[in-house]
Amino acid sequence: MIMFNKAVMSSLDFPFPMFLTTYHMALSTVMTQILASTSTWLPGVTEGKVNVQVMQKQILPVSLFFAVSLVLSNKAYIYLSVSYIQMLKAFTPVAVLIFSSLMGLEKPTFAELAIVVVICVGVALTSAGEAAFSMIGFTFQSLAILFESSRLVLTNILLKSLKLDPLSSLFYIAPMCSFFIGISFFVFEYDHLPWERLSEPSFLVMLAANGCVAFTLNVAVVMLISHTSALILTLAGIFKDILLVVLSVMIFASPVTPLQVFGYAVALAGLNLHKEYKKNPTKVMGWLKMGGE
Repeated sequence: MIMFNKAVMSSLDFPFPMFLTTYHMALSTVMTQILASTSTWLPGVTEGKVNVQVMQKQILPVSLFFAVSLVLSNKAYIYLSVSYIQMLKAFTPVAVLIFSSLMGLEKPTFAELAIVVVICVGVALTSAGEAAFSMIGFTFQSLAILFESSRLVLTNILLKSLKLDPLSSLFYIAPMCSFFIGISFFVFEYDHLPWERLSEPSFLVMLAANGCVAFTLNVAVVMLISHTSALILTLAGIFKDILLVVLSVMIFASPVTPLQVFGYAVALAGLNLHKEYKKNPTKVMGWLKMGGE
């Protein structure tokens, strides 16, 4: 999805992230509405688990944070390379841990805080080594990480408290998310949108494929959170991030400096250590004690 969006906005010269994300959420809205009417795959909708109070206090914040994170992250791809953005995303588990702690979902130990410091140092080194650094892009991506981390934590709380199935949660979140992003699209992009491009058959086929991938990804993310946690989701993305960095260098010829490689290696080591710590704290504490001797 990331490579697809980058190709659409950069390679195909269509730098309209708000239009793209509005379209993604609108398609998810249509798809979940159809499934709710024609199948039994959305028990949370048929059972009426979501009332007006839940919409206001839980669905609305998740949708708003989701909308903002989508717009900001896609905006960042206009200014930064895919490889550098993936390196910055190594900080996401740290942000998720912080917000999870504030919400009472996680209780970080001293060992976890030490691992967080390692990850932060690694991310800082990748930024220092970035050859085509853009403060605007960096700001967009940093804010996107904060909003996305908040959204993941709130989604985790929503799914666990209401016991909503993944498709039902998307049924309620997608329309509001589409509405929020749609407002931004009409304010910032509508007057500049090349409407003639949208009449080209080849471009429409590409948009259809892009939307299908986005819908599948949205369902997959919510399914993973519902069965695990927001923190596990971010830690599970380590392999994906490495693959994206490699593909970005191969496909888009994104420059990567030796300092960035070293910094990213440090951040990934911290992420792997954190993942192992979540599975077996005693084992990792033993490693740390051995290293300190």
